[in-house]
Amino acid sequence: MRETLRAWNESLETFVLDRVLRDATLGVQVIAVGNLTVGGTGKTPVVEKFARALQDQGRKVAILSRGYRSRPRPIHERILNQILLRGDTTPPRVVSDGKSLLLDSEVAGDEPYMLASNLKDVVVLVDKDRVKSGRYAIEKFGCDTLLLDDGFQYWKLRGRRQDVVLIDRQQPFGNNQLLPRGTLREPPSHLSRANVIFITKSDGRTAELRRQIQTLNANAGIIECMHQPLYFEDVFTGDRHELSVLQGRKVATISGIAQPESFEGSLLKLGCDLVYTKRFADHHRFSQQELLNFINRSKKRQAELLVTTQKDAVRFPKLDRRDLPFYFMRVEIKIMSGAEDFQDCVRRICFR
Repeated sequence: MRETLRAWNESLETFVLDRVLRDATLGVQVIAVGNLTVGGTGKTPVVEKFARALQDQGRKVAILSRGYRSRPRPIHERILNQILLRGDTTPPRVVSDGKSLLLDSEVAGDEPYMLASNLKDVVVLVDKDRVKSGRYAIEKFGCDTLLLDDGFQYWKLRGRRQDVVLIDRQQPFGNNQLLPRGTLREPPSHLSRANVIFITKSDGRTAELRRQIQTLNANAGIIECMHQPLYFEDVFTGDRHELSVLQGRKVATISGIAQPESFEGSLLKLGCDLVYTKRFADHHRFSQQELLNFINRSKKRQAELLVTTQKDAVRFPKLDRRDLPFYFMRVEIKIMSGAEDFQDCVRRICFR
């Protein structure tokens, strides 16, 4: 409920500000990646895939994030700005300058931190005002391509823009109710604004969903993809292990994501015996005691391995006691169909 209300307030605030203020054009290519619904579509790996593809084509990429649950500006600064009716001139938070990781996940937010960790040569900035952070990326780092993470509802930044919308195959339009009654940020008819549509977590059985999408937008390219496990990495040591490390083992999981069922299901497909699962709310920041309680309960169920997601692992505190191996699963996006649409999108961005 708290996540739904937050998204509703943000959508309303963005709508009012972006419709009252003039749209900004920064003279560079903008790609907005987002959802119609609140959370859980697998957006971060898609942003990562676009960043890698654009970088491979010679673009200087910056990812601009709002930084949900990053540490806010000091309250006296925000109050003073509002009293004096002045804009926030504070520079955006630089999570990565394209060379070094500069902030931790608490200050940056878990998703920007994860993107910066996985993308060594990409600039990652956090600021509510993505026009300001876009200008900063251009002037400070010479970026020519801006990727808006969760940017479909950010109308203020226009110009040469491609809109990429993600739809979860399992829950494409939630319960078909708008916030706060449901999980839709805007009506499905607004899918008509999209240039490219990703069906995420696809299993190939998408004929009916594709017909729905084409009714709403007959011109957008449709790409089907799935989250493909790559390897497991020790949360605390960084050691990597093959996917086969789970085969036939008793496993316990802990997560704080929007749809933990998909994560847990992917582990079962790797042949493990899931003996215990502990779920928290999306973006939950774990305490040391919560992790110790999880470890103790997992041991009582004879678990041999502990597994979490990479998004959760960046929110873990340090642990002095490690009774069992603790891994996170590294995943990437695998395109199942529509690869030509993805490449065409990248080409349009790079060579228009």
